[in-house]
Amino acid sequence: MLATPGTLPPAAQDARWAYETKQDGQRAVVYLPGDGSVLLRARSGEDITAAYPELLPLGGALGTTPAVLDGEVLALDERGRADFQLLQSRMGLAHAPARAARRAAQQPVHLVLFDVMHLAGDPLVGQSYVRRRARLEGLGLDGPFWSTPGALVGHGEQALRATLEHGLEGLVCKRLDSVYEPGVRSRAWIKIRNMKGEDVVVGGWLPGKGRLTGLPGSVLVGQYDGAGRLRYVGNVGTGWSETERSELAELLRTQSSDTCPFDPVPAVAGAHWTLPRLVGEVRYSTRTRNGLLRQPSWLRLRPDLTPEESTAVLPEHLL
Repeated sequence: MLATPGTLPPAAQDARWAYETKQDGQRAVVYLPGDGSVLLRARSGEDITAAYPELLPLGGALGTTPAVLDGEVLALDERGRADFQLLQSRMGLAHAPARAARRAAQQPVHLVLFDVMHLAGDPLVGQSYVRRRARLEGLGLDGPFWSTPGALVGHGEQALRATLEHGLEGLVCKRLDSVYEPGVRSRAWIKIRNMKGEDVVVGGWLPGKGRLTGLPGSVLVGQYDGAGRLRYVGNVGTGWSETERSELAELLRTQSSDTCPFDPVPAVAGAHWTLPRLVGEVRYSTRTRNGLLRQPSWLRLRPDLTPEESTAVLPEHLL
């Protein structure tokens, strides 16, 4: 089940909602068959269990009771905050168990659990959030590399303010009577980001100059409109370390194309076009009236998302 971007529920409805901290990691469905094993699947359905060997002991946490749980895999910085860039060094290692084990020793992950869809053979997806949450908390799943953070009922404004004050990514608001809708981006779950950040699709790049000769000086990015066309929304030239820019250069070369993926074609002299396959997240101050991002800065590459899975869609008022 996916959350819809939005704002806090009206104050008059505040008591009908629960509020959870928005986590910045890799979403995972956790299967515990009750035989001591554990299986983690990403949103794409890929088996990512081997990428996170420190989570294997979770398989025995409920004994012989089978369960299917929803959660997020995080990499925590020295302040205990989720850092997606740290997590990127762990993602994609599902087929490299030896490397995954070495990384686990250096930078262990933490799994936060926030829902339960099946328990002891019974499907819970048709039950309310309140009932599912009570069942989840009753499992007592708190261990060295996993936990069940609390949820706050009501007091949404205070909860959002707290995430701002503590430098957290944001808030997820969940309606107390909501059922679990697998694969649905539901308005019964609302996500609020504290920063202006959105997914974009990379469609081209401009060569760097001076010390950046041979590297991308900036990338040309777009978002999809209601007709499925990739609309150009800006030129992003900051936000990378030297290593990240070099890695991006290699990715762009493998996606090279003679055809501009943007519709209409932007008037950008000297552009090199790429296939629209790379998804990234940018932060920005505001938008121009025609939808271009002002002062955009690259935040991170999103290797866990395809353009079809991303939220790289123009805001409704610009469609």
